[in-house]
Amino acid sequence: MSIYDKLNQLNITLPPVAIPAAAYVPFVQTGKLVFLSGHIAKKDGQAWVGQLGKNMATLEGKAAARAIAIDLMGTLHAAVGDLNKVKRIVKLMSLVNSTGDFTEQHLVTNGASELFGEVFGDKGAHARSAFGVAQIPMGACVEIELIAELE
Repeated sequence: MSIYDKLNQLNITLPPVAIPAAAYVPFVQTGKLVFLSGHIAKKDGQAWVGQLGKNMATLEGKAAARAIAIDLMGTLHAAVGDLNKVKRIVKLMSLVNSTGDFTEQHLVTNGASELFGEVFGDKGAHARSAFGVAQIPMGACVEIELIAELE
């Protein structure tokens, strides 16, 4: 099954690449690796604002991370032209806007990790880091960056 068949089965439509909000590019390819800049969580086209442990629960953060994974796949598609060329999702780095006593950043990040596994199968299994941070641009609740390897 192609990646696009799987996305259709999951009722996922890939969004276009977002216009960078600062002085960076959305992706860079070097050799067979593609590095995607951090994507913030969005809800209804705006930054998904919130802080885990203060005014957001883990499950809502997980939904935000899943939404970011969809945005990341849209950018990855734009970068490589065909998601079927992806050999492996290599690594995710997740920043979770959270209070000092919130300790479930890893569970929030599962929202993205689990979706990559659903869509890419074994190719979606990746290394990752999940950090709690004091703030993310525009007050977003989660930001995730990605590294992928191409065939």
